[in-house]
Amino acid sequence: MYRVFPSGWSVNNFLMTGPKAYLTYARSVQVGAQRGVEECKHQFAWDKWNCPDSGDSTHGYLKASSTRETSFVHAISSAGVMYTLTRNCSLGDLDNCGCDVSRNGKNGGRGWLWGGCSDNVDFGERISKQYVDAQETGQDSRAAVNLHNNAAGRLAVKATMKRICRCHGMSESCSVQTCWTQLSDFREIGNYLKTKHVQAQKLDMDKKRVRAGNSADSQGAVVDALGSIAKTELIYLEDSPDYCKRNLSLGLHGTEGRECVQHREGLTQWERRSCRRLCHECGLRVEERRTEVVSSCNCKFHWCCTVNCDDCSEVLVKHVCARRDGTDGQGLRRKYRAPK
Repeated sequence: MYRVFPSGWSVNNFLMTGPKAYLTYARSVQVGAQRGVEECKHQFAWDKWNCPDSGDSTHGYLKASSTRETSFVHAISSAGVMYTLTRNCSLGDLDNCGCDVSRNGKNGGRGWLWGGCSDNVDFGERISKQYVDAQETGQDSRAAVNLHNNAAGRLAVKATMKRICRCHGMSESCSVQTCWTQLSDFREIGNYLKTKHVQAQKLDMDKKRVRAGNSADSQGAVVDALGSIAKTELIYLEDSPDYCKRNLSLGLHGTEGRECVQHREGLTQWERRSCRRLCHECGLRVEERRTEVVSSCNCKFHWCCTVNCDDCSEVLVKHVCARRDGTDGQGLRRKYRAPK
């Protein structure tokens, strides 16, 4: 059974709505959408909203809302599908598809020519657009915003591509270079879109035209509002809910019980402030929880044929957000034996 992805899509939906000629790409679409989910989780690991699991109840909220966070979900999912299709095409994993050699032999700039195997982003963009954009069947402002953010995700893949060059010439003089374009690591695309999420713009529309009930007039208001915004930017319609609080009707779990990080080496500034952001800013306290893990150690083999081991214990410490009126969380919470 296909997994459902947090933007409200599923691969089943892709198969039902996508052109029949593209059924062969379904596996790449599935992998690409899941790649987007995983990157979303990485980018928002220490945020109050930490990106939904593909199997939890936030699907309805994400599908019915148009917040700053849903703009990111649409963009990163669309980018993941395009990225995977492009990479699989260049690797020769897809029929009738391969490297982009359309510019090979042409002058690319001073001292270099196009050559090699460029990743075929035009193919990836075209097929991913067929699949992903087919999910938006409405004619309202929310559908228009989702389509815009889908396209912004695909543009992010192009914006982060890198040029790779190889030198030619006598004694490696590098008098001429052959160059081709290559996908960046997907983490770079995630970082790029996370910045766009922070800079996302709320769409300012003529509400009278939207409420008028005339679909043509409503669409005109959306087109006019989108006209002033660059295609690379993320946009949204609604302010985000309070992600600190648990709201089961929206499928939001709040930050109580969330882990934050303290006193680890190599933390980024964003990670170092995770306890303040997830706990203190949400009216919660930081609770230290300790777990004693018992595992086998100092094992010795005796002829023949037994192994004798000592029991060694290690205390694992983590910090979580807890209610201020809760009991003191210091001390050992539980003890368990690690699997052998």
